[in-house]
Amino acid sequence: MTHALVAETPHAHPARLLVVMPAFNEARGIRRVVEAVRDQVAGDVLVVDDGSADETAAEARAGGARVAVHPVNLGYGAALQTGYRYALRHGYDAVLQLDADGQHDPASIPRLLTALHDADVVVGSRFLEPGSYRPPLARRIGMWLFGRVASALSGQRITDPTSGFQAISREALRFYAHERYPVDYPDADVLAMVARAGLRLTEVPVRMLPSPEGKSMHGGVVKPLYYVFRMSLALFLVPLRRETR
Repeated sequence: MTHALVAETPHAHPARLLVVMPAFNEARGIRRVVEAVRDQVAGDVLVVDDGSADETAAEARAGGARVAVHPVNLGYGAALQTGYRYALRHGYDAVLQLDADGQHDPASIPRLLTALHDADVVVGSRFLEPGSYRPPLARRIGMWLFGRVASALSGQRITDPTSGFQAISREALRFYAHERYPVDYPDADVLAMVARAGLRLTEVPVRMLPSPEGKSMHGGVVKPLYYVFRMSLALFLVPLRRETR
């Protein structure tokens, strides 16, 4: 895996780009995030409202996004897959995915899109340059551990295995849209599978911010324990799987 600060040249960007943003109860800030994303890209923005109980869908539309609505909460990975399958069905060349809570800085989008010119999956890493948000120590230790395991399985160095700030080529979209993709926490295991399937994986430095009001999909007591168990099991199973594109 290469780690380089790439030139941000617009001509390298995909011809038809879909920005996918999974969202759950993000009415307070999603309009602002959608507008900031649309300032950076000319492509369409699809917000996948994953069973929200607030006005997430209406606020996303007010910001200029298209909206797909899950009637119930299906999980982060399931929301992303809705976006991937929408992109394939409607002939998009690539997907840029980012969170709807504003943690992923839209100003970093050009770096991911430019790097996609020579890769199938580009991961935005908060650990490749100073100035980005660093998670609490316990989470950093877990990320480091899972990153080391994923790096060993993939044969490439992975510095930010939990980053959902990614750019994905159409070739990789076919891989991501498969039923193998996790419906809950698609993290280090997916990156390891991507590399083992022969897809080109790279990281670029991006800026990330703290989650608003301390929100996190890994918050609480039970969720972090489940996440550790689920990710450990998923990584254990990676070498037993025969990955194909």
